[in-house]
Amino acid sequence: MIFGKLWRSLMAQINKIANVFWTADPIAQMQYEYDLAVEQLKEGRGGLEQYRALVERVTRQVAADKQHATRLEAKVKAYLAAGDRQSAATFAMELQKARQQLGENEEQLKLHEKAYENNLTKIQHSMKKLAEVRDKIAKYDAELKMSRAEAEMAKLASDLNFDVTTDFGQIEQVINERISLNRAKARVAADMSSEGVVDIQREQAMESALAEQALRDFEVEMGIVTPETAAVEETAKELGPGEKTGQTQVQG
Repeated sequence: MIFGKLWRSLMAQINKIANVFWTADPIAQMQYEYDLAVEQLKEGRGGLEQYRALVERVTRQVAADKQHATRLEAKVKAYLAAGDRQSAATFAMELQKARQQLGENEEQLKLHEKAYENNLTKIQHSMKKLAEVRDKIAKYDAELKMSRAEAEMAKLASDLNFDVTTDFGQIEQVINERISLNRAKARVAADMSSEGVVDIQREQAMESALAEQALRDFEVEMGIVTPETAAVEETAKELGPGEKTGQTQVQG
């Protein structure tokens, strides 16, 4: 009883392992079964060819028996026409045996032909079924690969979650922060560059005004212009040409 339980347990484990291999690659398993069926079909075709050779031998034997019976029948008629009944009787008995053998061979030929046709039909049907199985294997293989690809794509789509909590999302956030920092540096540099230009322009204007004042002082000092004239020209310069003309007209 103990050995029986051990044997059943062992067979159960072997069956479990066999099922693992059976379901691991179903397409390969189907291909293996298909190849076995093809080999069996090849053997069946070889046997059918040998059987057909037997049918051909029986066919030739029947044809030979017919020719022999025809010759014997001609001899019986010839001896009867010649009046030799004894010889005609001898050939008539031989003709009877030949016809009996011909009948037996014809019956065998019919049986052999029938058996050959049945086996041929079975093999042709098997070939058709194998062709269908081959097409199914190709179809299932393509569908299985496509379903695996779709499953991988679905898994990939679910894994590619661009949230800030994921590694990819954190990396993306760091990149965006660096881009913002670089743009800020460029803006600050541009603003600082503009401020420098304004200072330079102001400094140049101040230097120009000081130079103009120095020139005026020199002209007064040299007597080229009087302080009153310098003051009037300075006022006219500050007011502009339009305002100066207006004032002149009012004075007139």
